[in-house]
Amino acid sequence: MNIGKTGQILLADIGGTNARFALSRSESGRGGFDQIGPIDYVKVADFPTVREAIADVLARRSGGEQPYRAVLAVAGPVTNNRCVMTNSPWVIDGNELQPALGFDSVHVLNDFEVVAWSLPALQPPDLTPLGGGDGLPGEPLLVVGPGTGFGVSCLVERHGARLAVVTEAGHATLPAENEREERVIACLRRRLGHVSIERGALSGSGLQNLYEALAEVDGAQVPQRDAAGITKAALENSCPVSRATLEMFCAILGSVAGNLAVTFGARGGVYIAGGIVPRFPEYLMASAFRSRFEAKGRFQDYLRNIPTRLVTKPDASFVGLKMFADHNLD
Repeated sequence: MNIGKTGQILLADIGGTNARFALSRSESGRGGFDQIGPIDYVKVADFPTVREAIADVLARRSGGEQPYRAVLAVAGPVTNNRCVMTNSPWVIDGNELQPALGFDSVHVLNDFEVVAWSLPALQPPDLTPLGGGDGLPGEPLLVVGPGTGFGVSCLVERHGARLAVVTEAGHATLPAENEREERVIACLRRRLGHVSIERGALSGSGLQNLYEALAEVDGAQVPQRDAAGITKAALENSCPVSRATLEMFCAILGSVAGNLAVTFGARGGVYIAGGIVPRFPEYLMASAFRSRFEAKGRFQDYLRNIPTRLVTKPDASFVGLKMFADHNLD
C-alpha cells in the first residue's frame, strides 16, 4: 500500500483518435490526491505507441519528477490490465508500461468503468436533472452512454468498498415497446441481422441506422445524413424523419435505461453520459425519455423513485480516475 506516500500520479483518458493526460499530487500522510492539474491533449496518430506518448507528456509536464503511479482509462475492453485498441494501433498494457516507465503501479480501466467511479463525486453544476426522486444512499449507481458505441457500467458500494461493474450491455438485443418500433426493428434486422441496442439506435451509427430504417418504414425520401446531421436537422425541425428519429432515440434510451435500472437495482440513480445526449438536454427533458424509463408495469413505482441525471461535466473521466486512485492505493 502507498498510504502516506507523497508524489505525482499520472491520469489518462485514451481514445482512438485523441488521448488526454493530467498529473495530480498525493497528499502526504493521507494517500488521497489533490486537484487535477492541466489536461494535456495528444493526437494518437502522432505517436507509434502509448509508451512514447506518455514519455513525451512527462518530459514536458512533470517538472523532472517521476510519477509513481498511473491510472489509464481506455476506450475498449480490458483483460488482465491490457487493452488492444480497436480504432488505433496502440496496445495499452499496464504490466509492460510499469517497468518500462518506472511506475510503482499502472492500472488500465475501461472508459465507462472510470465514468462510473466519477458518479459519487459529481456536483449539481455537473448534472442536469431528468426526473425522479432523490435516490437511496449506498445503493448502486448506473451510468449509460450513447456515443461512438453504447457504454454501460454500474458502481456498487458495500461496507465501504466500491466496485465498478463493466458490461457489454450495448450488444444486448434492442427491445421494441410498440408496433412502430417493431416495424423499425424488423427493417433493421433485414439489414443487420442481429439488432443490438448499440447498432440499432443508441450510438452514432445506431442513430444513422434508425434514421434510414424510419425513412424506409414511412416510405420517405431523405438525404444521407450522419448522426450530427440528423441531430441538427431534428433540433432545427427542418426534417420530419430526423425529428422522428431523435424522438424515437430518446424514447428507446428511456426504455433501455429503465431496463438496466431494474437489472442492476440501481436505486441510487441512473446517469446519462456519452458524446451524443449532452448536445440536446432540453430536447431530452421534453421527450418521452422519462415516461418510458418508468413504464415497467408493476414496477412503475420502483422506477419513479430512481433519479435520472444527465452528466454535463466535460472531464468527468478525470474525476473518475482520481476517485479510483483514492480508493485503490496499491
